[in-house]
Amino acid sequence: MQVDVVVVGGGAMGSAAAWQLARAGRSVVLLEQFEAGHHIGASHGATRNFNTAYAEADYLDLLAESKILWDELAAEHGAPLLDMVGLVNHGNVPRLREVREAHEARGIESYFISPDEAANRWLGMNFATDVLFVPGSGRIRSADALVALRKSAEAHGAVFHYSTPVLDIRIDGAESVVVVTEEVEYTASRVVVAAGAWTNKLVSKHVKLPALVVTQEQPAHFTPRDNTLVWPSFNHSPDPDPNNEAYEYWYSPVYGMLTPGEGVKAGWHGVGPVMDPDERTFEPIPHQMEALVRYAEEWLPGVDPSTAVPISCTYTTTPNEDFVLDHFGPLVVGAGFSGHGFKFTPAIGRVLKDIVDGGMAPERFHAER
Repeated sequence: MQVDVVVVGGGAMGSAAAWQLARAGRSVVLLEQFEAGHHIGASHGATRNFNTAYAEADYLDLLAESKILWDELAAEHGAPLLDMVGLVNHGNVPRLREVREAHEARGIESYFISPDEAANRWLGMNFATDVLFVPGSGRIRSADALVALRKSAEAHGAVFHYSTPVLDIRIDGAESVVVVTEEVEYTASRVVVAAGAWTNKLVSKHVKLPALVVTQEQPAHFTPRDNTLVWPSFNHSPDPDPNNEAYEYWYSPVYGMLTPGEGVKAGWHGVGPVMDPDERTFEPIPHQMEALVRYAEEWLPGVDPSTAVPISCTYTTTPNEDFVLDHFGPLVVGAGFSGHGFKFTPAIGRVLKDIVDGGMAPERFHAER
């Protein structure tokens, strides 16, 4: 079967690429190995942080574009996808000062408040340092976003096939790639691979990418003690002073947000066990979960720490946590998004579309040649 573009991977980034390509007039087939709405990868779950606390120009550019595109997608979908509840950043104040300077230079609203003022404003949280609050941040309705991306892509002519594993990808020339499934072989001028933890399994024989490390992460939802409490989204870094013993049990920075109907989500960032995505245990590491419960006891007085409900997902990360957005002949790859990529989803879809059309991503996101 001949199409303009085959997209491999039906998570957030693959769906966004299909949406952008289809609305640009390309014929698109998306192939996803699991069923729609599965919980085996990195894109499931009801919420993600929409966090603009970056100082790097490339990321701030993508964030500005993503906000516009999220709103466009929401308009097509007919329901909101962003909840601008604000986001508090605390812990590593020197880094937050860099972020604030970058925000000021771009006219992004953010401001510091004292720990006492923050604790009085958000009674469910404790603070030990000044807090950088970003009102124009919050959370993404991520499960709704996946549905919206698919429906909008299909409305523009894209075809999504779930439960359709890709068995092989063959590059037959500068303008020809064959994607093999059990039932059909698709021939396209370009193939976009946005397969998360399965990226290396699909493309390693064709391309050399930065190391993509797949880990199984285990955040948890905690039940709020009082449903009247106001919850911003949050990112909390440990004190950069290595002599501060209060943070010795921490594994990494902590992120979190209220997931309506499920509780307050909190999790360590990128410190789960390295794992083959096809050999997941879906079970939390006991000592990491114990430390997360201790974090909730010490820093989230608005939740009941004993109510932790573990969640399991995969991270696929590069050594410096920058994304990979690049092409290798007719093969286009988007990878390494886990931990902070979801907020950029619609803009990443646009970048992947541009690469298909002969453009380039910012140099930060190029694979090493």
